[in-house]
Amino acid sequence: MNSVDSGVTKPYRDQHNNKTENAMNPTPYKDQDLAAKYKQTHSTASQTIPADVLQADLDSVAENGYVIIKNLLSKEEVHAIKTACNTLLDHTGRNDFEGLKTQRVYAVLSKTRVIDRLVDHPRILALLDKLLMPNYLLSQAQIINILPGETVQDLHADDEFYPLPRPRKALGAATVWAIDDFTEENGATSIVPKSHLWGDEQVPSRTHAIPSVMPAGSVVFYPATLWHGGGANQSNASRLAVTCQYCEPWLRTQENYFLSTPLDVVSEVSEDIRRMLGYSIHPPFIGMVNGMHPKRLLEDM
Repeated sequence: MNSVDSGVTKPYRDQHNNKTENAMNPTPYKDQDLAAKYKQTHSTASQTIPADVLQADLDSVAENGYVIIKNLLSKEEVHAIKTACNTLLDHTGRNDFEGLKTQRVYAVLSKTRVIDRLVDHPRILALLDKLLMPNYLLSQAQIINILPGETVQDLHADDEFYPLPRPRKALGAATVWAIDDFTEENGATSIVPKSHLWGDEQVPSRTHAIPSVMPAGSVVFYPATLWHGGGANQSNASRLAVTCQYCEPWLRTQENYFLSTPLDVVSEVSEDIRRMLGYSIHPPFIGMVNGMHPKRLLEDM
C-alpha cells in the first residue's frame, strides 16, 4: 500500500491548497483507499446474472433466510468434483459437532482446484456482492461426507461465535453444495426458515427445521444468522457436500488461509478467490503487509 509512486515533490503552495480543500471536504478516514497500485476491487459477478434472477434470490433470502438454487452444476462437473473429493477423504470427525461418522477435509484450496468453481460461482458472488461489504473474505471451505449411521448435528448459526447480540445483520453467508442428491433420508442439511431474523432469546428445536432436499449440482445459500445443521444419514450410502462460508472483510476468518495456502496456489486461483483469501485491503489499510498491499507479494512469481 505504497502511497508514494513518484519522487517528484509538488510545490509547497499546491500542497497547502490541497490540504485546505481536503479539510473543507473531509473523507471519513475509514473509507479512504490509500493503496496506490492495487485499488479496492469488486467482483463482476453481479453484471453477469440477470437482474430479475438476482432479485428473486435476494427476495427469498430476505423473506425466508435461504434460497435453494437447483442444477447450477452440470453432471460432468459434479462427477469431476466427486472423483477429486473422494481421493481426499481419509478420516472421520473428532467430536459430535464434526460428526463421528462424518468425513471432513479442510484447507481444500491448497489440495485441489476442483472446488474453485463453487467458491467463486457467479450466482453466489452476485448475492454476496449485495449482502456484504466489498472485499468480503472466504472464511472457510470444506468437503463434508456424511456416512451411513451419522446422527443429527446440533442446530447452529455460522456467525454465532462473533460476540455480538442478535437480532442483527448477518456478518457473513454460506453455501452448501449438493455433490450427491440431498434427501431427508441421507442427511440433507436442515434449515430453520426465517430464523435469520431471530434474537438471542429464540432457540430452535428440530421441530422447526426442514431438510434442504435438492438434486446433485444444486446449492442452498443462506446468511450466517440462519439456524441450520447437518441431518442424520439413515440411508445405506454416504452424502457428499462442499460448503463455503464467507464473512465481512473486517472480521477474522475461521480458516487461516495465509498459513494453509502456499503462494504458488494463490497465484493460480481466480482474482475473485485471491481477493477472498485476503489478498486485498479493507480501507484504509486492514490486511496490509509491511505497509503495502498484499498483492505485491505475488509480483515476482
